[in-house]
Amino acid sequence: MADMKTAPAAAVATAPSPAGTAGRAGRAGAAPSGHKGGIRRHWRLYAAISPFYLLFLCFGLVPAGFSLFLAFQRWDGLGDMEYAGLSQFRYLLADTQFWDAVVNTLEIWAMGTLPMLFIALVSAVMLNSAVRFKGVYRFAYFVPSVTSVVAVAVIFGSIFSTSFGLMNAVLRTVGISEVAWLNEPWGIKVAVAALMTWQWTGYNAIIFLAGLQTIPTELYEAARVDGAGPIRTFFSVTMPMMRPVILFTVVVSTITGLRSFSESQVLLGRNDGLSTFAGGPEHAGQTVVLYFFQQTFDNNDFGYGAAIAWAIFMIVVVFSLINWRLVNRREKG
Repeated sequence: MADMKTAPAAAVATAPSPAGTAGRAGRAGAAPSGHKGGIRRHWRLYAAISPFYLLFLCFGLVPAGFSLFLAFQRWDGLGDMEYAGLSQFRYLLADTQFWDAVVNTLEIWAMGTLPMLFIALVSAVMLNSAVRFKGVYRFAYFVPSVTSVVAVAVIFGSIFSTSFGLMNAVLRTVGISEVAWLNEPWGIKVAVAALMTWQWTGYNAIIFLAGLQTIPTELYEAARVDGAGPIRTFFSVTMPMMRPVILFTVVVSTITGLRSFSESQVLLGRNDGLSTFAGGPEHAGQTVVLYFFQQTFDNNDFGYGAAIAWAIFMIVVVFSLINWRLVNRREKG
């Protein structure tokens, strides 16, 4: 009987009261929900990352939008703007100097980027197999990518100098006549490509090394058990596992090569009557970015310069997509 009497009392005591239920419902209804509630709860985090977006808006998105607007105008930077429509782009398609700059850029990119990626991959494989002084090697490989381009260009200008350059000294030693590297079109391209190769080989080697260290060692052990040699292991195990990393380096190197500016400008910018953006004799080292600077700041044609800038953007996008499709197609195959 005592248990039967206490059970209802306990049930009543533990049952939620209408007031308490209503209070909780009211608090739940007052609590913010969805996206707005998330912003209110995490506003400190949004405030912490807001400087990046504000800087990107001010110095990235707004200038890009203004340059697109400027591409349809004629403007010398001081006077009034004059609407030009598509005439800037029509002139661009018929501008032979622009297309010569595109060809120069592609030639320098092919001469510098393709050997650079191969040397970087081989260096990464050798570095990955090294036992001692790995940290020293990584530091030595990475130093060129953080060295000032101006300082590097000055050094390479001395190396490829006609009178007292190191390259001509080596050629004389082996009995070959001297070459005016910085005065001949093909010599200019070789010098600029060599500079870019030296500067970015270590950077890509470090990226390749990071990718190599993610490959499971069990795959190499299985390949050795199957009797595969080093070359067969490299092409059957290393290369398939490295395809995402190779895709990344190819795309980044393509973007970097097509946007090259400082290398040619510092290496070939001389005071012999030519513009510092001319790219040397016969415009052999004039890249598309150098041509953009020449038209914009030497000729004060900001509208046409904006059209060139957007053409460069489209060229970079097209070549990045081509590289991405080629690498992905090989991976699927």
